Amino acid sequence: MGKKYKEAAKLIDRTVSYELAEAVDLTKKSATAKFDETIELAVRLGVDPKKADQQIRGAVVLPHGTGKTQKVLVFAKGEKLKEAEAAGADFAGDSEYITKIQQGWFDFDVIVATPDMMGEVGKLGRVLGPKGLMPNPKTGTVTFDVTKAINDIKAGKVEYRVDKSGNIHVPVGKKSFDDTKLVENINTVIETLVKVKPATAKGIYLKNIAIASTMGPGVKVSSADFAK
Repeated sequence: MGKKYKEAAKLIDRTVSYELAEAVDLTKKSATAKFDETIELAVRLGVDPKKADQQIRGAVVLPHGTGKTQKVLVFAKGEKLKEAEAAGADFAGDSEYITKIQQGWFDFDVIVATPDMMGEVGKLGRVLGPKGLMPNPKTGTVTFDVTKAINDIKAGKVEYRVDKSGNIHVPVGKKSFDDTKLVENINTVIETLVKVKPATAKGIYLKNIAIASTMGPGVKVSSADFAK
């Protein structure tokens, strides 16, 4: 633990779960790095990821974006390729980009693919899967509506996926965002998680909520304001 981290940690009472607005304020105050730190939301859910119907995964467009411009690669052909280029895809094509990725190229953040391209894109599963880059219908990245997919990603769409311990981690903005924007982004993610609660999940659903900056300590958030 560095000196700055220890000083920042003194601002936070680890035994307290703060109201969201106060938690955001404390998180920003404890973000002391010289760069514009990312603010991340962590939620522990009362689900069993080993059960197929409780493997929560999806995507949500943050009302104020993430503060980062995403580079989008689209796998498409014909008219859909032209549509992707017109919609602002950073890269668009088919076999040439599959070859580039196989050769170690990863100068992009998100991949969108039309369903007819997934047979070819599937060949990259071993490379893309571990990096979390494989397109998926659940997150809206396998679709013929490439214009909407690109627009949503550029507007600040983030993906969420429960890990084997029942946790979800989502970037919700930057330290430079004003508090209101961060609160609204966080509320949007949590409301989305509540909507996708599996019918088979028992007991408390929102077990723990916390936010933290890239280099700062975690701040617990009270779940009292959210449906459990």
